[in-house]
Amino acid sequence: MSANATTTNLTPKATAPERVLDQYSARVYKKRKTHLLTIDRSPEASVETPQVIEANVRTLPGLLTHRGCCYAGCKGVVIGPIKDALTIVHGPIGCSFYTWGTRRHRARADIEKGEKNFVPYCFSTDMQESDIVFGGEKKLRAAIAEAMELFSPETIFICSTCPVGLIGDDIAAVAAEAEEKYGITCTSFSCEGYKGVSQSAGHHIANNGLIKTIIGTGDRTPETKYAINILGEYNIGGDGWEISRILRRIGYEIVSVLTGDGAVADIKNAHLAELNVVQCHRSINYIAEMMEAQYGTPWLKVNFIGVSATAKSLRDMARFFAQQTGDEAIVARTEEIIAEEIIAIQEQWDYYRGRLEGKKAFLYVGGSRSHHYQKLLRDFGMATVLAGYEFAHRDDYEGRQILGDIKVDADSKNIEELHLGPVEGKYRLHFSEDSYAKLKAELDTFEFYAGMMKEMDTGAVVVDDLNHFETEEFIRLLKPDVFFSGIKDKFVAQKGGVLSRQLHSYDYSGPYAGFRGAINFGRDVAMGIETPAWTLVTPPWKKIPILSGTLGDE
Repeated sequence: MSANATTTNLTPKATAPERVLDQYSARVYKKRKTHLLTIDRSPEASVETPQVIEANVRTLPGLLTHRGCCYAGCKGVVIGPIKDALTIVHGPIGCSFYTWGTRRHRARADIEKGEKNFVPYCFSTDMQESDIVFGGEKKLRAAIAEAMELFSPETIFICSTCPVGLIGDDIAAVAAEAEEKYGITCTSFSCEGYKGVSQSAGHHIANNGLIKTIIGTGDRTPETKYAINILGEYNIGGDGWEISRILRRIGYEIVSVLTGDGAVADIKNAHLAELNVVQCHRSINYIAEMMEAQYGTPWLKVNFIGVSATAKSLRDMARFFAQQTGDEAIVARTEEIIAEEIIAIQEQWDYYRGRLEGKKAFLYVGGSRSHHYQKLLRDFGMATVLAGYEFAHRDDYEGRQILGDIKVDADSKNIEELHLGPVEGKYRLHFSEDSYAKLKAELDTFEFYAGMMKEMDTGAVVVDDLNHFETEEFIRLLKPDVFFSGIKDKFVAQKGGVLSRQLHSYDYSGPYAGFRGAINFGRDVAMGIETPAWTLVTPPWKKIPILSGTLGDE
């Protein structure tokens, strides 16, 4: 068992997945049974045969999945938060609206320095039927010309949606024309929604585009030896700003953030940093690996959600730089800042823990959030009785040690897999072989992610691609006090009388990251649990018959 894991009294709920599965037809049962499991850490469980869960496969037709599409993963998650890139969505207006401001990526620009922020805007070609019949490239060229006239961006991104892939518009050719005509960087992302099995495919496509056209094109040398990139942080509700505040207090120089409040002007210099710290493994692990192959940049898996998790990640970073530079001062400075930050929140932490201890939670979120937030819940004495991902791969659940066992299917082959080597003149060795081996031995997060399941409690349920029916059934069986999810399944829980908090946009609150963010989280959850508005409402269908009629002459 993990040092951080505890055994909770969940044994009576161990059969919950079987009870849900038994209600399916034989065909659906066969498909879904490999996506559900109950964590077993009993002495009888075999260490040699670890638990396996199926993931990253297409949702069974007919089930009401909560997943998003490839376009949502590319534009909505990775590309959208880059503030100085004007992103044009080539497709119907509905696709643009879907990814406009829904995730609350916060960004700010220094106008006096000439910085630009296009995040609040929504740019679309608004394809109509005639464009789909006769082609939309002409309309895309016109949109680029209009954008240049109104905003004069130095970078334009083009994201395509489903109709574009079906009719064959060549957005790459249009992007190349724009670069030559306007002297700007114009990058196309062929992220049609039907590609892949979920938004995970869009993350991969976005990563490929950034590594091919943006990263490595700058030459701004870092000013300190503690230069880092923050990968997989999207500044939801200001998370990235809170994380950056702590890191800068310690003495780190943040070269770039991919991509919350990030800028192309910074991202192009990312290859000059000494370390990549990876917050969301699923959405950005591709860039971490490709940057190591091209530029020698090592990476460290971090988690800045939760008091204990943030402290551990800061200590891991300090050990990395102490090993790399031979200077232990960063370790002492890190401990000093951790102590100061915890002292500042201790009274409120104790207060909210007293109000939340013993409560049970569901976590069904994308990225690494279903794992990260378990640490924060544990800080407040709360138990996670069910957790799952919308678009994870098996390594997000089981750990990267099983990468070699994952079979590449046809859907994965639809996404370009880049196999990159060292870039001449830009590849650097950051430490010796001995130092590398020592870091691997000391840090369990150095170029490794252990996955979500290893730290989950005995009896907790793990569900991949949770659907609408299963959501209602698990709520009925496991009776959580709060359900953390996204917007699509939030109201399912609330109509069932269970508090639901969004972890994709924080219900207009936040930040939740770092030490101060943990207190914001504790306040919001305590306030919600102790104001059970939904349980006080009786749905009309429980009081008024839905159907009425008479029989014969009655």
